[in-house]
Amino acid sequence: MYDVIILGGGPAGVAAGVYAARKRLKTVLITKEFGGQSVVSPDIQNWIGTPHVSGTDLAASFKRHLEEYADEVLELVEGKTIGGIERHEGNIRAWATDGTEWIGRALLIATGADRRKLSVPGAREFEHRGVTYCASCDGPIFTGKDVAVIGGGNAGFETAAQLLAYTKSVTLLEYAPSFKADKITVDKVLAHPHMKAIANAELLEIIGENTVTGVRYRDRKSDEEHLLEVEGVFVEIGMVPNTAFAEGVVAMDARKHITVDPRNQRTGTDGIWAAGDCTDELYHQNNIAAGDGVKALEDIYVALNAR
Repeated sequence: MYDVIILGGGPAGVAAGVYAARKRLKTVLITKEFGGQSVVSPDIQNWIGTPHVSGTDLAASFKRHLEEYADEVLELVEGKTIGGIERHEGNIRAWATDGTEWIGRALLIATGADRRKLSVPGAREFEHRGVTYCASCDGPIFTGKDVAVIGGGNAGFETAAQLLAYTKSVTLLEYAPSFKADKITVDKVLAHPHMKAIANAELLEIIGENTVTGVRYRDRKSDEEHLLEVEGVFVEIGMVPNTAFAEGVVAMDARKHITVDPRNQRTGTDGIWAAGDCTDELYHQNNIAAGDGVKALEDIYVALNAR
């Protein structure tokens, strides 16, 4: 029996694990791998206190920090995929796809999300060589360069706004005939002299040699094909939260993000908290996820010691 079961080895889960160990709560942290989404980024520049760190180095530091506390209080389980969770005789039961199971008084879900990937030719080949799924991680690498943003929702236009701070130009491509972002956001971003947005644009291919040199797209109204010369392609076509194992146990929004009380990260199910990109948190960032994990653990500690 554990005091806390933590699912996830990204910033939310790791931050909660460190705090749980320091509070001497008997804890097991279960993760497929450490690091979260940013593990693929070659140069993260917004992890507070560290001007430059690669995703692999950040993941290693997460694991190393937890190992400082890995004793009779904190157990680390790596390489496991969660298969399901349930309320169990007043506690929480979690199990892996290989049948391993754990029972705890409290559960923190911090399983993050995966970026929805492009499927056009060149997308996979040029990932990390011009194609990126994290503007806040990789944007500064493209300072002074022409870039494209794929996706016309709020995330796409907000990414464009970030990139305009240092790129030479930003061109946003949206498949639908109109942009899905809020009109006030669209108008504000499009007012920038180095910003352009094109609707009815079907992305056909990402081209390049060693790195990206451009994208081909089709105008869905005229059926004409165009070549856009860019050195970076930022993809914002949605997120897929890693929450399938929790369906029917905790409340979720239409996109399968776990709904939480932002004051304490509690779900609507007794004994279960959630933090980070798997939740309906408004902003999904490493630093925010870490803070949410700490917030959740503080509340878990109070809940466990007030019973």
